Amino acid sequence: MDSAKIQKILSDLSSRKIDEAAALHALRHLPYEDLSFAKIDHHRHIRQGIPEVIYAAGKTEKQVVDIAKAMHKNSGSFLITRASKKIFTLLKIKGKVYHEASGMIGVGGSKEKAGNILVLTAGTSDLPIAEEAAVTAAFLGSRVTTVHDVGVAGLHRLFDNKKAMHEARVIIVAAGMEGALPSVVGGMTDKPIIAVPTSTGYGTSFNGLTALFAMLNSCVPGIAVMNIDNGFGAGCLAHKINTLS
Repeated sequence: MDSAKIQKILSDLSSRKIDEAAALHALRHLPYEDLSFAKIDHHRHIRQGIPEVIYAAGKTEKQVVDIAKAMHKNSGSFLITRASKKIFTLLKIKGKVYHEASGMIGVGGSKEKAGNILVLTAGTSDLPIAEEAAVTAAFLGSRVTTVHDVGVAGLHRLFDNKKAMHEARVIIVAAGMEGALPSVVGGMTDKPIIAVPTSTGYGTSFNGLTALFAMLNSCVPGIAVMNIDNGFGAGCLAHKINTLS
């Protein structure tokens, strides 16, 4: 439940379109709903500007479905990360969308899109993490453009997208291997850059640690670095920056 919906309830109560019992019923799950195995934070969107999102990994399929149903009943929308196709099948909710590369499931989300976030991937293998970032930001209400496979092994591919970098308000760069792409992009633009190290790579990439260290040690100032494979976190931060003005 967001601020607009609460304002509508209070307005309807003030104008006597609904009575106190109906208003109380609509607000009954603030600030959270206790399902015993989970306490759903319906109030989070009001406090943080970003609603609670369901992280499916480590939960049973039934737990994910039950949480999603409760969130949908309260707000008409939800977003799930790291979900399986089976969870998508078990969810009997209209309008659901499954993003296969990232394993994200979404229903609803913001219809109005603002600003412009650009998501770049170094390679096609980084696409699942980039998609997680893009889907998250779009769900929250940002306009998102994606460009894939523009890594440092063929920089001419990146140069062909200088116009997209110029038009963006914030840029997310997902890269594995040696994690060099965010530094290259940072040397080409004055836009805020969010670097996402991915676990893509051979032995000494150490499941993303090499890319993480490279991004943290970039000589380009002002690059924000997410945790390994944390496309969701990148999408949230990019959305907040994108909607500041």
